[in-house]
Parts: sequence; structure tokens; C-alpha cells
Amino acid sequence: MSDLTRRQALKVGAAGAGGALLPLPWTAVARADSVAPPQVLAAGDLALWYDEAAGTDWLRALPIGNGRLGAMVFGNVDTERLQLNEDTVWAGGPHDPSNPRGAGALAEIRRLVNANQWTQAQDLINQTMMGNPGGQLAYQTVGNLRLAFGSASGASQYNRTLDLTTATATTTYVLNGVRHQREVFASAPDQVIAIRLTADRSGSISFTATFDSPQRTTVSSPDGTTIGLDGVSGNMEGVTGAVRFLALANATVSGGSVSSSGGTLRVTNATSVTLLISIGSSYVNYRNVGGDYQGIARQRLSAARASSYDQLRSRHVADYQALFGRVSLDLGRTSAADQTTDVRIAQHNSVNDPQFSALLFQFGRYLLISSSRPGTQPANLQGIWNDSLAPSWDSKYTINANLPMNYWPANTTNLAECHNPVFDLVRDLAVTGTRTAQVQYGAASGWVTHHNTDAWRATAVVDGAFWGMWQTGGAWLSTLIWDHYLFNGDIEFLRTNYPAMKGAAQFFLNTLVTEPTLGYLVTNPSNSPELSHHANASVCAGPTMDNQILRDLFDACARASEILDVDSTFRAQVRATRDRLPPMKIGSRGNIMEWLYDWVETEPNHRHISHLYGLAPSNQITKRGTPQLFEAARRTLALRGDDGTGWSLAWKINFWARMEEGKRAHDLIRYLATTARLAPNMFDLHPPFQIDGNFGATAGIAEMLLQSHAGELHILPALPPAWPSGRVTGLRGRGGHTVGITWASGQATEVLIRPDRAGTVRLRSRILTGTVTVVDTADGTAARTTRIESDLIEVTVQAGRTYRVTSTGVALPTLEQSFSNVGITSDSNTNVGNFDGGGASLSAQALAAAGASPGGTVSRNGVNFRWPNVSSGAADNAIASGQSISVTGTGRTLGFLLTGTYGAPSGTGTVVYADGTRQTFTLSTPDWYGGPSSAGTAAIVSAYQNRPNNQRQNTAACVYYVGVALQSKAVASVVLPNISARPATNVSTMHIFAIAIGG
Repeated sequence: MSDLTRRQALKVGAAGAGGALLPLPWTAVARADSVAPPQVLAAGDLALWYDEAAGTDWLRALPIGNGRLGAMVFGNVDTERLQLNEDTVWAGGPHDPSNPRGAGALAEIRRLVNANQWTQAQDLINQTMMGNPGGQLAYQTVGNLRLAFGSASGASQYNRTLDLTTATATTTYVLNGVRHQREVFASAPDQVIAIRLTADRSGSISFTATFDSPQRTTVSSPDGTTIGLDGVSGNMEGVTGAVRFLALANATVSGGSVSSSGGTLRVTNATSVTLLISIGSSYVNYRNVGGDYQGIARQRLSAARASSYDQLRSRHVADYQALFGRVSLDLGRTSAADQTTDVRIAQHNSVNDPQFSALLFQFGRYLLISSSRPGTQPANLQGIWNDSLAPSWDSKYTINANLPMNYWPANTTNLAECHNPVFDLVRDLAVTGTRTAQVQYGAASGWVTHHNTDAWRATAVVDGAFWGMWQTGGAWLSTLIWDHYLFNGDIEFLRTNYPAMKGAAQFFLNTLVTEPTLGYLVTNPSNSPELSHHANASVCAGPTMDNQILRDLFDACARASEILDVDSTFRAQVRATRDRLPPMKIGSRGNIMEWLYDWVETEPNHRHISHLYGLAPSNQITKRGTPQLFEAARRTLALRGDDGTGWSLAWKINFWARMEEGKRAHDLIRYLATTARLAPNMFDLHPPFQIDGNFGATAGIAEMLLQSHAGELHILPALPPAWPSGRVTGLRGRGGHTVGITWASGQATEVLIRPDRAGTVRLRSRILTGTVTVVDTADGTAARTTRIESDLIEVTVQAGRTYRVTSTGVALPTLEQSFSNVGITSDSNTNVGNFDGGGASLSAQALAAAGASPGGTVSRNGVNFRWPNVSSGAADNAIASGQSISVTGTGRTLGFLLTGTYGAPSGTGTVVYADGTRQTFTLSTPDWYGGPSSAGTAAIVSAYQNRPNNQRQNTAACVYYVGVALQSKAVASVVLPNISARPATNVSTMHIFAIAIGG
């Protein structure tokens, strides 16, 4: 975009992470007869699927990638479009944006900040410290490959899928009686994009293929089966585009013929076709764009053509699954998964669809594998997928939130290799940032980068002082090095990257200054990202986030120097400096203070909650270690609110996971899974598209299941009621542990731990309050364990062994704790018979005087039930919406205590036995009002008493008993009928208060 337009966008949307833009209006309607296709079921529902093509909508196309090459696959019947990217095609070329005027103005800028003349300080920063140019350069598209097939009239049986288990996009349809299939993948081993077109009638495939691009390009036909697109990246910010690229597409046919001339590829009457796309770039590194881009493109295409399609696909799948297959997650399945993916997003907040959370989790892992591999550029603001020359926020690397968040799931979800490009980036920034540190701060040593960078490793202040005057971008990135080491324990990795960590710390040893009133060492000038503390003023000294980041950086450098046995003097210096940083403080509202002084933010619901960096991703605020700060963090989250942009909601999932509040974390998943925050293809919407929300959501789900930031493995620390039963394998914890967890009724039943290193590991879990058994799975020998706290044990382990942890004597959670869809009656009047909670639900706790004491036993027809033990406003009944409830045991009868509102609901449920067999049954109940009804067996009857005036009426309210005859074998779970999503006026709803096996 033009400079003017860009600056205006920054003012409205904020530089790095953007502001409140209107959501994109899209909808999707559920189909009553929808059934997931066989290929989706074969992938264990780990597939995106649609029954319509993407048309011209980029946010409906499906992403594929191999880390370097990316494509968006549209799946149109008439003209297939592959929108292409290569991760080094960026606008501009090598340049140094450092501004030598900065150092001379720094003293006056600091004086103005200390004098509370913040806007004047910002003006002076804009005049003297901005980079040259004042903005960074954009990631850009290569162009499109279009396959023109002719008319799509009469096409039927259309399906489009993205199989996350094989990283393959497939389109199938029937046209003129012929079934067509296209399969597309991006191969990392062979560095090509492969397209396979087949038909079930010979000679049925004909099309023309052409390249086009908004870049400065020429098209050609290098030989009779190949077309080419030769181009150069765009000019921007006064920097001439210098990245040359060549895209080649080659066709091999079975049957029929292929020819190429004038830049058009023609396939006629083929039975099958293999298209291979290769792209070469002249980008070598941020200083060198003289690479042999044509040779790269030709060599990779030639090498790939030497293999058959089946060989290419086999290598691709094996390479991809070696990464993706490390982690599995099963949260259960309901009929909601039979809808297309866009429908599942559109209706996610009105149905029970636990599998969608698993799909969202694995989609983030898929995107990271597809956009970040060893040797590639890091995943940028859009991963590697961008169809523009001027994307929003330039699709670059925003460091004050987005880039670190992109890599939060790398270690925890067992994708350590995908983290490597970030460390390559940091080592580059340590070079370019050294010059910026010298000329803009007068720093004698060390390096700095601010809130953004790009392919040219620009490190100066950009986009305006309000957003860009943030010093700790390089410091935050450097902390990722230490955290990665905590997972892998690789001393050589630490040795290689320690100089960059040290340089980041040295910059602050040279530039921190004393705050004149409080006496702390602080950054000055800086900001708390993108938020003003007074009108139009963000620039300040020593914001809380800076202090938290520097505390992590200094601690990491000190510990790394000890491990490497180097730099003892430097070690002492960083520790002494750390001790002079401002501590976190609690403000007058009970919140974590965002600045040195107890200022109130100008935007109470701002998307950034930067001062909770200490809660997540850091561990400076923990439930057990810093309880007062922990409660202040909770208050901070309450003040800032749950709403936000897509990436902001994702960060909040992580915050609430660290707060160990599973339901609240799951609420944020539901807020994210809306048409305002997810595109039809599941890309996260700021809006517009920003991929960090996808990665942050994946990381947050991992944090809900396993945490390892406090020196222990915390098992299921934030499991929500929506996931009462499930299984996860392959998660990683700090200290080098691979963890699997199985749970039922909201409680872990088995934990498997495989350590990389010998030593001890601490485990925290509710199941450990009972009698704990820890055995080596290979030989059954017991491991040595020591109890530290009631729910915390220490286990002595050997490297490479797998240990099974089980416990006995722990009561399973009660039914109301396991509901995945609940009715909540906020009813402070618990008089007899006061059922009515707003007309749409019932008050279980109000029935105590009618024979159903909270937490007490209710016996009906030989089945003993436990009545919900809840207080007013808590979840007191399950809404029958197709969810699976973990009800276990063996008996003759499956009993229910239930009733209906707004009618007599009825539906089909399923008993799932431990041996895998299933038994369906019909569950029906009369309405609660005016009974007892002859259509049911009344279990609890009380006079009706209405709100708000508590007028006694001459009628009764009833809860009914229903019994289902069971087979003589163990029950594993019960799937409730899918009747209604939630209680609502005039919506027939089934309320289930208790389930038990007996008789």
C-alpha cells in the first residue's frame, strides 16, 4: 500500500497486532443429512472438508506448504487456482535502516520522559530515531498457476478436503458421468508442489495451465512440457525490489498429449496427469540476493521428475508424518463433526463439538510444520500464505506478540525442529542489531531490535514512536533460546546460540538508566506494546513487560554461562543488574501494574495484556509460588475482559490455562471459534488473517493438558468440563519428558512419561492424592517415588524408559463436574418448589426440601443417584446435546433423573460398552410443569412456585425417572440424545440431573 495508506492503517489498526477492525461477514448453514466423507473418517476426523469450492474467496482456499513453498488450493471445478508463495520473496532488498541521529537525541528524549512530557518525547523520537526508511518491507506473493478445464455445469458429488494426517488437499467431483480427483501436496524432501489429476474414464482430462502474477514477470515455455514465470519482487519504502524468482510447472501425462508454447501448457484427453511446480529464489541471506534462482528451480524440478508420483507422495507423507504423528489428541466425537468445517465454525457456540478443539489443535501443528522447517525463513504474520504485494501489516515479523506466539507450540507439541528458523533469525538480528545499538543508542556492545523485523533483518524503530519505540524485541526472542534448551538439554545448541543471548543482555547493561524518582534501572524510552497510558502517549520508562522480559533474559544468560563455564564476570553483572530492575507491583484496582506508576490504561479492553507476560509465556507469576501476584493477574484479566482480536483471544487461552481454570480457557476457545475470528478455512482472523491466533490456540490447548513451567509436570492442570474423557500422547515438557495422558470423568486414569535424561521428575496431579503406582512399562519394576505434597510426587527415572503412573482410592468427579454442556440456574431463592430459573431451566438446588438434598443420594427403582452438589448459579443439569458422558460400571439398568422444558423432548442415545459395542435407546421425558404426567415415572414432585413473586400455584413440578435395560457387561460411556444446544425460551430442552448404573 502507499505510505499514506499504510500510516493511516497503523493509526487505526496499530502496527504489530492491529486494532479493532470489523469482522468479515460470512455464514454457513448446517445440512440435516450431512455425513463426513469416508476419507475424513479415515483420517480420524483430522481433516478440513467442504461440499463447495472456494470460488474466488482466498479465505476458503486450503493451505499446503513444505516450509519454503506454499500454495492456497481453491478446488474450483472450472478453473483450479493455486496461489503460490516462496518464503524469501520479499519486497525490496538488502539495506541498513539504522538512523545515526538517534544517539544524539537520546538524552533529551529521556529527560522529556522523566518530566512526564511523553508526547513531546514521541515527537522527538519520530524526528530522530525512526529507521530509514520509516517502515519495513513486505512479504509478497509469487503469483498463481491456473488450470482451466472449461464449464463446470452439471458437476455433482463435490467434496474438498485437507487431510492433516497426510498434508494433502483433495478435490473430487462427478462431471458428465466421470469421477474426477485432484490431489495436491508440497513436498519437503523433493522441494516441489505436486498435483495429481485422475479420472475413472480414460481420456477424460483436458485443460490449459498458465501462470500470472501481480509482480513484474514474464512467462515462457522452456520446453514442450513446461511453462515458466520469471519475476522480481516489488519496490517498497524507496527500496528497489531485488529478489529474483523463477516458477516452473511441468506436466507428465498418461494417455492423451501435452504441449507447451507461449507460456501456456495444454493437456488433451489424458487419463492421469502429474504436475510438478518448482520455485527458485535469488535470496541467499539478508545481505545477498545473488543466488542462482533459475538453476535452483530447474535442478529441483529435474530431480523430482526422476521419481514417479507414488514415490514423491510416499516420501512426502513419510517426512511429514514423522513430525505430525508425534502427538495425538482424542477429545471424543459428536454428530457435529458430520458437518462441513465452515458449518462447524459457524455453529460451534450452539452445539457440543469437542472434536473441533482437537482439529483446531492439530491444524495449528499442521500449519507450523508447513510454514517453518530447518533452513527456511521463520513463519511470518501469515505463515507463508499471502496473495498480495501489500498485505496487512506487511505480513512481516511482529515481535511484540506475534512472532513469539507463532512458536509457542513448537516445543510443547513435539515440533522442536520447526523452531530452528527462529534461532537462525536471532543470530542474524544479533549482527544487524549491533549497528542499530551503536548508532541509535551509542551502545558500546550488544544488539537491539524493536517491535518488527523482516527478511532484511531490519532492527530500527519503525511505524511511528507510539508503536515502534519498544526496545525489548531482541530480548524476548533471545529468551526463546533458553526455553528451547530447557526442553532439549542440548549443550551444543546452547553453546551455538549463547553469543546472541549474551549480546542481547549486553545492550541493556549498556543502556539501562536510573529512574530518578524510584531509583530502579529501567528502559527509557520504551512502551507497553501499543497501548497509551495517557492521551496519545505510549512512550514511557520501565514498563512492566520490559522488566519481566529482562528478568528472564538476565536469568537465562547467568544460568547458561554457568552451564557453559564461561563469562563469570558477565554473569555477576547481569545478576546484579537484574536485582535493580523494578519488581512487579499490585495496583489500586488489585491488578498487576502495567507501568512503573499506577496509571489506568486509556483503552480498558485493549487487545494487548503485555504486563501478563510474567504469567504466560513466562513463569514469574504462578499459583503456588506467587499467590498474591497470581490473584492480581486474575484481576487484570477480569478488568481487560475476554473479548479481543483473534491472536489476543489465543493468548488469553494460555493465560487462563496458567490460571488452571479449564472452563474459562475453553470459553476463550469458543470465543475464538466464531465466524468473526476464524475464516471458513480455519485461518485465524484478527481480522484480517493473522496466523498467530492459530498457533496460540494450539499452544493454549497444550497448556490446558500439560504444564511444565514451574519445575514440575502438571497433569491436566486446566481440563474443562467440555472434555470429560479423552487421551493425548506425545506432548513435551521441560526437562526432556514426553508425556501421554488418558482421562475419564474429568480425571486422569493413566499417565505415561518417557524422559530423555536420567534424574528425577516431579509430577503434580489430582490423581496423586491416592495410592500411587509408578512402574517401568518394559519390565514392570517399580520406580522410586517420594511424596512432596498431597498432589505432588518426585520420581527417579532413567533416560529412554517409559513409566506408567496410576493411582487408586480417588473418587471420580461427580456428574455435574463432567458435563460438557450444562444448564445453570442462578436462583438465590431456594424455597420448596422454586424451580423456575428464568423460565428456560430448572433449579436443582431449590429441590432440597422435596427430597433431593445437594450432594445427597436419591434412590429410585433400585438405582442410587447422586444429586448435584451445587450452589446457586453453578452448573446443575446437563443439557442433552449429543455429548458423551463418562458413566462407567456394570449393572442391569442405566437410570436417569431428568425432565423437559417447553415440551416433552425425546431422542436417541447410545450406551458405549467397554468392549467397543454400542446399544442405542430412546430417552423421553414429559415437561416439568403440571405433572405428574402419565407419560413418565415421577421421581421428585413439588408444588410449583413462580418467580419473582413466589406465588404458589395449584400445580406440580416434576423430575422424572427413566431406566434403560443394559447388557451384562461393563459400560464405558453414554452418549446423550442431541436435542437442544442450550436452554432457551420456547425451545424444547431435556435437562438431566443425574445418571447412574444399578439394579
